[in-house]
Amino acid sequence: MPANDLDTELAAERHHLTESRAALGRMRGRAEALFSTGDKVAGDAYTAEQLGRHMARRVAELADDPTTPLFFGRLDIDDAAYHVGRRHVTDDLGEPMVLDWRAPLSRSFYRASVRDPQGVSTRRRFGFVRGELTSFEDEHLDQGEELGTRSRILTAEIERPRVGPMRDIVATIQPEQDELVRAELEDSICVQGAPGTGKTAVGLHRAAFLLYLHRERLRRSGVLIVGPNTAFLAYISAVLPALGEVEVQQSTVDALIGRVPVRAVDSPAATAVKHDVRMAEVLRKALWSRLRKPVDPIMVSDGSYRWRIDTEPLRRIVDEARREGLPYAAGRDRVRARVVALLQRQSEYRTGNSPTEGWLRKMSKIAPVAGFLDHSWPAVTPESLVVDLLVDPSAAAGALTDDEIEAIRWPKAPKSVKSAKFSVADLVLIDEAAGLIERETSFGHVVVDEAQDLSPMQARAIGRRSEHGSITLLGDLAQGTAPWAAADWRDTLGHLGKPDAPVVPLTIGFRVPAAVVELANRLLPALGVDVPEAVSLRSDGDLALIPVDSSQLDAETLAEVTRALDHEGSVAVIAADTAVDRLRGHLTAAGIDNATPDDVDTEARVMVVPATVVKGLEYDHVIVHEPADIVAAEARGLNRLYVVLTRAVSRLSVIHAKPLPGPLS
Repeated sequence: MPANDLDTELAAERHHLTESRAALGRMRGRAEALFSTGDKVAGDAYTAEQLGRHMARRVAELADDPTTPLFFGRLDIDDAAYHVGRRHVTDDLGEPMVLDWRAPLSRSFYRASVRDPQGVSTRRRFGFVRGELTSFEDEHLDQGEELGTRSRILTAEIERPRVGPMRDIVATIQPEQDELVRAELEDSICVQGAPGTGKTAVGLHRAAFLLYLHRERLRRSGVLIVGPNTAFLAYISAVLPALGEVEVQQSTVDALIGRVPVRAVDSPAATAVKHDVRMAEVLRKALWSRLRKPVDPIMVSDGSYRWRIDTEPLRRIVDEARREGLPYAAGRDRVRARVVALLQRQSEYRTGNSPTEGWLRKMSKIAPVAGFLDHSWPAVTPESLVVDLLVDPSAAAGALTDDEIEAIRWPKAPKSVKSAKFSVADLVLIDEAAGLIERETSFGHVVVDEAQDLSPMQARAIGRRSEHGSITLLGDLAQGTAPWAAADWRDTLGHLGKPDAPVVPLTIGFRVPAAVVELANRLLPALGVDVPEAVSLRSDGDLALIPVDSSQLDAETLAEVTRALDHEGSVAVIAADTAVDRLRGHLTAAGIDNATPDDVDTEARVMVVPATVVKGLEYDHVIVHEPADIVAAEARGLNRLYVVLTRAVSRLSVIHAKPLPGPLS
């Protein structure tokens, strides 16, 4: 394109961006006006409250960040131009100025190719600097011109340095990622994603896509994002709001199932047993063994008449309710209701009249009926069931070994259930017990990230919350660091209740440089999992293995941080957990502002990250401090080191005084 035409075209695109931002501002203004006057137009208080919530949500969805491009691409189809962006923007007449990236027509921005142009003559990508449109790049698909991964703007966006929370990837979604993002709501899928392949982004963008396509349905049932820790959730927290989705619940597994405060710490042996799937059967047996056959008839008086139910009908009621497979509490309610129904029929036969609602309520609570229930189908809470089991684990005989039974046994019974001190591992037992006693509310869709570290009991807890919905399972078996880390996705999918979900591999990396990926790949044969090696399309990036004397280890780490600050982007020092405080002290003494992932609202460029919480995070320059200590800190230390090495998206420095682990040397 001649220079004058380029300038004219760029000016026109900038004008369209300005007009689109103004239109979005007017859309938000109208929503704010409706929000402020909603109570005056609503017919009643309930309607006013519902309208207020809807408009407050709408105002939040229309928020504009001037540093983020409102659109990032354009499609020319049949002499018409369609700008593709993060949300739908219309002019005052309702005509589209920007198409939402999730709209059906926008699919062609990600899928169109020379072989299948899908009606697209030209695909245009825009380059931005802090929200200002600076350049564009065209692919003339109708003329056989397709840049693919050679796109300068696409490459620059993927490799752009990052500080702060994770960003969306709507401008750079690749065709294989887009296929997963746009999967049907009814489909559960498992993504085995190597480092840097964008699996987390795929899961988040799939949630945003499903909310766009099934908004009212998912607004009622909800969408849940489950992450490995609070640092990870903070890191991804800005992605969905940037796409206009502000009502998605995010949680760790422990927070999701945390019915009681944690006030105790288990031994590693007890923790392993409690997360074992055999505990589900142990709890089931412990619960249902509480049922006892009725041994006496019921004699009831309502003040005017006396009613009797013999033992055999009572036994039949209990047996039938047990066979119906209801949750324990629902079965108890059904037994009560059927006993009262027998009393009701006797009353109707004797008096010729139907009893009142008050009479029925009285009969359901009268002492003989309550006594029968307490004997034959006693009330129980999840907490009391777990306390009883841990005080006396005899119900586990046959399922657990003698050593395992002793590992979970409490040495002393608490004075009451309320005074019991539960551990983190007890939370999965209590949640399992709750699932046996009462039905859990099911989300419409659940995204589970870093799922390779889910224990069988944690997976069952998530499965109960997606019984009537679908799941996007994200993870990398090579990054499994928990004692119970999965070796086969089929096992985890079975515990989640989605055994037939397909496992889709993502192996092409866009974020982690090839030199870093190749170093980490050396560890794969020693990790005990069958996963394909990652392949990176990035030939840039720096890798440095820096051996030092032990007396200079911390000093060289500090010097490397200083050198890293000369570059743009985020810097992370990743070390064994025991070294974090010491390294932060050195940085602070040197006047370098630093923080940890748990520090909120920090503007520090330098993060000091314990190796145990770095999973899922990424930084431009990663400095690994003494990898041998990271490996030695836990049983699956090589897996942990694989995670640590693959957090770098531009530069990786490995500083060590001790010999590198065998596969790396």
